[in-house]
Amino acid sequence: MKWMTSEEARQAFLDFFAQRGHAIVASSSLIPHDDPTLLFTNAGMNQFKDVFLGLEKRPYTRATTVQKCMRVSGKHNDLENVGPSPRHHTFFEMLGNFSFGDYFKREAIRFAWDLVTEVYGIPPDRLVFTVFEDDDEAYDAWVHDIGVPPERVYRMGESTNFWMMGDTGPCGPTSELHYDWGPEACTCGEPDCSVALDNGCGRWLEIWNLVFMQFDQKAAGRRVPLPQTGVDTGMGLERIVSVLQQVSSNFETDLFTPIIRRTQQLAGHTDAQVQEQIVAYRVIADHSRAAAFLIGDGALPGNVGRGYVLRMIIRRAARYGRHLGFDEPFLAGVAEAVIEKMGPIYRELVDRREHILKTITQEEARFLRTLDQGLNRLEEALERLRREGRTVVPGEVSFDLWSTYGLPLEITRDVAVEAGFTVDEAGYHAADAAHRAASASEELFVADHETLARYADLLDHLKSEGKLKAEGVFHDPYSGTEMVARVVALRREGQTVEQAAPGDAVEVVLDRTCFYVEAGGQVSDTGQIVGLSEGGEETWVVAVEDARQPVSGLIVHVGRVVEGRPRVGDAAEARVDRERRIGIARNHTATHLLHRELRRVLGEHVFQAGSLVAPDRLRFDFTHPDPLTPEQIEAINAGVYAAILADYPVQPEHKPYQEAVAEGAMALFGEKYGDVVRVIRIGGNGRPFSMELCGGTHLRRTGEIGFFRIVSESSVGAGLRRIEAVTGWGAYRFVEGRLSVLEEAATALDCSPDEVGQRAQELQAALQESKRALARLRRTLLRQDFERMMGRVRQVGNVTVLAAPVEAAWDMDSLRQVTDWFRDRVRSGVVVVGAVLNGRPGLVAAVTQDLTGRGLHAGRLIQRVAGLMGGKGGGRPTMANAGGGDPARMEQALEQVPTLVEELLEGE
Repeated sequence: MKWMTSEEARQAFLDFFAQRGHAIVASSSLIPHDDPTLLFTNAGMNQFKDVFLGLEKRPYTRATTVQKCMRVSGKHNDLENVGPSPRHHTFFEMLGNFSFGDYFKREAIRFAWDLVTEVYGIPPDRLVFTVFEDDDEAYDAWVHDIGVPPERVYRMGESTNFWMMGDTGPCGPTSELHYDWGPEACTCGEPDCSVALDNGCGRWLEIWNLVFMQFDQKAAGRRVPLPQTGVDTGMGLERIVSVLQQVSSNFETDLFTPIIRRTQQLAGHTDAQVQEQIVAYRVIADHSRAAAFLIGDGALPGNVGRGYVLRMIIRRAARYGRHLGFDEPFLAGVAEAVIEKMGPIYRELVDRREHILKTITQEEARFLRTLDQGLNRLEEALERLRREGRTVVPGEVSFDLWSTYGLPLEITRDVAVEAGFTVDEAGYHAADAAHRAASASEELFVADHETLARYADLLDHLKSEGKLKAEGVFHDPYSGTEMVARVVALRREGQTVEQAAPGDAVEVVLDRTCFYVEAGGQVSDTGQIVGLSEGGEETWVVAVEDARQPVSGLIVHVGRVVEGRPRVGDAAEARVDRERRIGIARNHTATHLLHRELRRVLGEHVFQAGSLVAPDRLRFDFTHPDPLTPEQIEAINAGVYAAILADYPVQPEHKPYQEAVAEGAMALFGEKYGDVVRVIRIGGNGRPFSMELCGGTHLRRTGEIGFFRIVSESSVGAGLRRIEAVTGWGAYRFVEGRLSVLEEAATALDCSPDEVGQRAQELQAALQESKRALARLRRTLLRQDFERMMGRVRQVGNVTVLAAPVEAAWDMDSLRQVTDWFRDRVRSGVVVVGAVLNGRPGLVAAVTQDLTGRGLHAGRLIQRVAGLMGGKGGGRPTMANAGGGDPARMEQALEQVPTLVEELLEGE
């Protein structure tokens, strides 16, 4: 066995496969922005899904990765095991090697054997293997090619040895490699303990899963062969490192010990105390890693989807922090250890360090403000259930804890299990669904696999006929807004056709196009495709409403035939709406300037987290915890405008990704970048004003933007702000509109525009003084009304009672004021007063404290009074209010108060 650090084990894996012709591919984001079927990246093959489906071609047929993964939702959910288990995690690193129609089972098995036995030096007699029960090829590879004794290779069923990414998508039989910790590690107690029992025994550790991609899982259980076979393997770095470092728990490897030590230092615990609270330490270590990586990849805490998961793991870790004695935010300090350990491998952790730490601290502090209340309410519920002999926490209780106190279901479940209860999770989700408001979302172009497959078939057909080159449609949206091309395909109602007629909704495929396809927040171009005769005359026109790229290499122009009959094979000219394109370019270049100024004014923690670049406006989402002040907004406006006046050159250039990032180019959340990237440099070749990786269309110089103005700044989530701004003609219309409003205000105020502010302040001061005078007058009238009402006081037994309408009341507070005056005057008594407020009756009742023990209860009294007029009410023993019902019956209801008081006293 070769002892290795985690860094050495990770690099040895990549080096091994690179030496065998595999391209080293960087980990994709934890947030799969281009795959709506996944909440998180949960396997190494996610970024190659379309390659396995035949929808995408890569310049390599072999690849190797170390992929960031999260498994906290759906089929792949390990959350409940995190903490008690020494091997389960939410976030983990998956080592993998892949073949796309290159090698298959025998070669993959040979690679696996050579790596674990020769590079990692694991003794062969410590390894056992499983294959799918019907997979003779994999069995033969282990037994006959490698020479593994047959008794060490087990044939297993579909539940263990058939892998599926999700309910749909690529899948296939698997072969697993297991490490044998030896008989002394057995936890199942079975005399014939073996991997074949599949009972979770601690003796056997699965270290590598070789997936042989053969099928595409369709809906309703249908399974069809993939266009080409492939290999997808997954080795958890945390597990293989535990073997190489010969520790029984992943949390004892060098991947976690620095994080646990940091928590220990913050808590001031001894080593013995750490072991006593090991579950809490494991949860905090795991969740701190997960939170740091999720935030680093662009996630922010929220109440649904990915935001909920991030919020939940931070809050779950904070709750376990309470077990360790933390009563203030501490998780950012633990996350610093994560960044120190993992930052050299994952640069985004270092680049976004400040943002990660701020986001964690804010979320933890927000939770701690309500944690005690939530836990107290949960303990009360558990105690009530115990008294009732029940052992299941109702779904509506757990949902109320989430909606009211921010206590996630997972924390409620943890606490309930610790107390011997379970949670009605189905009931929770039903309550959640019943209370969740429907939210509208932008309609996106998302096609199912079968539709995408048809586009892929069309692309292959066009290539095979020579109508398209190997790289597909020639796409150049940068050189101009017009391009001569040829129609190579037409689609109507989902079918390929040879021609179309006026009025038809069509998709036009050209062999070359200058239309920009929506990406990176920039909307697609619109315009026209015009048919050309041999003499250059226009023969037909398609109005293009959108441009899409359903599969790599194929661009379809979506529109409607407005004139003539387009045919496959026709010469044509693609004509982008030039004015619209220029408007988009103004806003896109301005977006880069805005990003730079936000970081200058607010700090380096600011990163783009979404954008919209349209012809009439721009929208920019960014990471920042607080609302912007007017001074900050003005500084950003001025900074962007200064860059516009500087008339910087805007220079696009192509260079290797690593080189661009090393030079300081900004890479954005969630974007996929190839080996060679397009860089937009603004401001010359020295130290540029801005430098970002970007595939959008831009101006030639910043001066062409004309003018820039922020029109709004708002929150779109915890730690996430949004700016909307305008440029060019949009800015002109905005300023003109504001000036028109200013002129109108000046006219109405009978002053010059320069005096509007002063005149408005004067009017505001006069208005406030008028309000104060009105309040004084109202109070005087109310007091006079009260003095008049005191003449209606009656004695019921030895209790002083006042029940009367208040003519001078203007709201419920004025009614409460009257009851306060009554109690100050009589010291002991009952008062019920009412008024018709905006056409609706309102009542207030008060009982002095000394009378509550005699059966007089303001809440019960007001209920009966309100009921006499068809209203409803209630409240505390000493104060209550009511409303609604028939205003005409209020006087009659008030007249019954003495009788009702007498009845309540008789029942004392």
